[in-house]
Amino acid sequence: MNAPLQGHTASNLSPAQALLAVDQVSLEYRTPERVVRATHQVSFEIDPADRFVLLGPSGCGKSTLLKAVAGFIKPCEGEIRLLGQKVEQPGPDRIVVFQEFDQLPPWKTVKQNVMFPLLASRTLKRREAEERALYYLDKVGLSAFADAYPHTLSGGMKARVAIARALAMQPKILLMDEPFAALDALTRRKMQEELLLLWEEVRFTLLFVTHSIEEALVVGNRILLLSPHPGRVRAEIHSHQYDLHSLGGVAFQASARRIHRLLFDESPEAKTELDFADIRIAY
Repeated sequence: MNAPLQGHTASNLSPAQALLAVDQVSLEYRTPERVVRATHQVSFEIDPADRFVLLGPSGCGKSTLLKAVAGFIKPCEGEIRLLGQKVEQPGPDRIVVFQEFDQLPPWKTVKQNVMFPLLASRTLKRREAEERALYYLDKVGLSAFADAYPHTLSGGMKARVAIARALAMQPKILLMDEPFAALDALTRRKMQEELLLLWEEVRFTLLFVTHSIEEALVVGNRILLLSPHPGRVRAEIHSHQYDLHSLGGVAFQASARRIHRLLFDESPEAKTELDFADIRIAY
């Protein structure tokens, strides 16, 4: 089975143009009592095939930032650009996978769930949509479950269906908001492994939100650290040297401790002890 993989490689972009640019973005939301600033003047760029992770404690605005990239929230300051064009609303070029996988309509089979956005958006006709759905179900190892219904699947399998459904739309960037947080530890590790294997094959661009330092180091090749509320950029870390086999290793654990200190320790000593070859500090 053959499905065209559409992506944006470096050759599609001018040398100075990132796939996604978040430029001095501040985000706010209103409560009954007041207006709360979720992020303050956050900037970063994502290149094609990056596995870019937003990491920070609860309340730092990382999920709010992801929703802004998706087009669901408008910045009160700054702007977000995709391929140089300002993001002003949701679109099929940015697909979000949330942690709650029971969003799959229970009356549709696995294949029908993957086909649904392709048909609803009129991206493909039924026959082509079915071919693409089966292609991506094969990629996530669920070909044998194409005609099964969601209630018969485990949490990890539902997660794979959600990923297949998102990738079938062939977005310019896949947005994942703590997608494995609700899974047990063993299933979560398995899903991390499968996500990385899928990335090796398809080379999609990923923006991934987590509050787990270990997950960030495993999943990401670049990690943006956000401070506690309101979220500001603390540092950007290159973590391409780590994978699931690095867990428990001396270097991996040392990096995890350093990240924890950078996130939560305000002292200058915590910053100066970091390895500046791999970490860019933002003041």
